[in-house]
Amino acid sequence: MTFYERDFMEGTRGTMAVDWEERIDTKRMREERKERALERMRDAGLSSMLLLSDPNIRYVTGLAMTGGSGADHYSLLLEDGSVVHWDTADHASNQRFNCPWLTDIRYACPGLGNVPRASGSPSARKFLLDTMAEGVASALSDYGLEKEPMGIDVGNAGLLDALERQGIDTRTEECAAVMEDARKVKTKDEIECLRMVAAIAEAGFQQVVENARPGRRESEVWGDVTRELWRHGAFVGGGYLTSGPNTWPKHQANTTDRMIRPGDLVYADMYNIGYLGYRSCYYRTFSMGEPTEAQQDAYELARDNLYDVLERIEPGATTDDVAQGFPDMEGEHADWYDADEHWQMTTNHWAHGLGLQLYEVPLIWRGISEDHPIELEEGMVMAVETQEPAERQGVRVEEMVVVRENGVEILSQWPVEEITAIDY
Repeated sequence: MTFYERDFMEGTRGTMAVDWEERIDTKRMREERKERALERMRDAGLSSMLLLSDPNIRYVTGLAMTGGSGADHYSLLLEDGSVVHWDTADHASNQRFNCPWLTDIRYACPGLGNVPRASGSPSARKFLLDTMAEGVASALSDYGLEKEPMGIDVGNAGLLDALERQGIDTRTEECAAVMEDARKVKTKDEIECLRMVAAIAEAGFQQVVENARPGRRESEVWGDVTRELWRHGAFVGGGYLTSGPNTWPKHQANTTDRMIRPGDLVYADMYNIGYLGYRSCYYRTFSMGEPTEAQQDAYELARDNLYDVLERIEPGATTDDVAQGFPDMEGEHADWYDADEHWQMTTNHWAHGLGLQLYEVPLIWRGISEDHPIELEEGMVMAVETQEPAERQGVRVEEMVVVRENGVEILSQWPVEEITAIDY
């Protein structure tokens, strides 16, 4: 197996800004992302795109959108590279001060989501939606694009109707394809953000080693992990820790108040941890004391399955071939789940793209890839994950990787050859 070897000094550096070495260049990252979106927008025959999806807004504007009550923020990307951004009063005034690369920031009218729902008034909902559409039409007119086709990344029927009443030629499928194509291959700075979030996740794994003890609750240990992640500047948008019988199948409540006991497996899932918006998905399994033979055997099988997939990943490979590295229905333990089809085994064995959200292109999964393959490209970043039951418990292992011309680069560096045993 050939893996990508990093160049001298290539790799995770500090999280702070310094003047004595090049780190993540956020200005370059913003500009390169917007240019990729612009190039593909023009190729698709669009003169503008209205973006309501938080990851798409961040990709084009650099604004740290973390969800909200609905359409209380949205952005319009125009063919000359200008951006009109709408946001709530406090956010908009803050952005005018802190974001000099955005020169046209207006107050949003939330025509979708919780605000119109909470109004309890059909006429209020219509007012908000129409006002939002009027604001978009006004911006298009300001830039002379009111008669040109506009992409939109959220196909809400009510909003589309309101925009069409303003005479706007809206295109949803084209916009979705533009943003998917722009975001699927990562720039140098995006990859470094993902390498950084993997390093931060490893700081969290170290907290598991130092703080997991018999008698401590899952929630207490996860609290230690969360504090460490925040200390390194991460956004903790997900993740959890489970133990013992909660490790297989996945516990519906994720982290609970269960006490960890001797002989337990402990599973830490660092998913949706963000650094500059870029999200992790990174599993490791720990054992309380030396693992049993059954736990070791299960771990080795899960690890070998994962690395069988990694051996297949390269530019030009198709996802149907790569998916063959994942277990068949017997290996999926389909009988235990009483399942008949791979699509019923969602999230158990698959690979998924990583970026400004948890699931991006590509998705490699026996549930779809065999009949609907796509081609892998250099610069795609993904998480590859496998699992295996071990008696009444289970192990999981996952790597974050980059598709490279001369072999997969593994961003995750926590030891993977064996279960990490916690000596208490």
